[in-house]
Amino acid sequence: QVKELLIPKDPRDEKSLVLEVRAGTGGDEAALFAGELFRLYSKFAEKKGLKVDTVEASETGIGGYKNIVALIEGKGAYSQFKYEAGVHRVQRVPVTEASGRIHTSTVTVAVMPEVDEVDVQIDSKDLRIDTFCSSGAGGQSVNTTYSAVRITHLPTGVVVTCQDERSQLKNRTKAMRTLRARIVEAEREKQETELAQNRKSQVGSGERSEKIRTYNFPQNRVTDHRAGVTLHKLELVMEGDLDDIVQALKAQQQQTETAK
Repeated sequence: QVKELLIPKDPRDEKSLVLEVRAGTGGDEAALFAGELFRLYSKFAEKKGLKVDTVEASETGIGGYKNIVALIEGKGAYSQFKYEAGVHRVQRVPVTEASGRIHTSTVTVAVMPEVDEVDVQIDSKDLRIDTFCSSGAGGQSVNTTYSAVRITHLPTGVVVTCQDERSQLKNRTKAMRTLRARIVEAEREKQETELAQNRKSQVGSGERSEKIRTYNFPQNRVTDHRAGVTLHKLELVMEGDLDDIVQALKAQQQQTETAK
């Protein structure tokens, strides 16, 4: 405990965050696992007393997601989720596989601490705001009103879309929160490329070899390659039981910081 107290605290640990889960290599199977991984994170957040609010989601026809973006709010949210950034590899027999062969697919995750309005100044002249009719579920009232919002930050080219809420104002508010986090992360990319704490380094290219964690369904095994931890309780992990992995990664970080 003394060692832990001596380690400088990450000032971002208490912040809420923007979570992006995106299907990588593997087509439909990757999209399906992206949906399952987001469900895992939603359950983990619920156990920690955190609120999950979807901002943007691009669904596939078979129940998966090409990408899904959410705000995760609550005290200490970033400290719980910051280790999830990177490439997650899944090994299993896809439901679409007739011959029973095990496939390997990937999902990429980015985790960006939310920034306050005072932390980043955005000039309204630098924004292009488009409104359009929402697509997907929601009924006629959603699909026929211009409630969906797309905000483009012209200097950086960052684009955020939000159509989760029926109210255009609510969608605009959520989109701006996401936009601020992405702009700050883009600025950090420029300033801290050597530290690999930016969104691009988190996500990588989505290739199978660039992995932080492997989920092996036939062996009921999950392995975190950074902490060197292997757990044979994949079904519990998929229900949001990430505590053992998070604690192992925290301990590893403490050892690294102490060694410095």
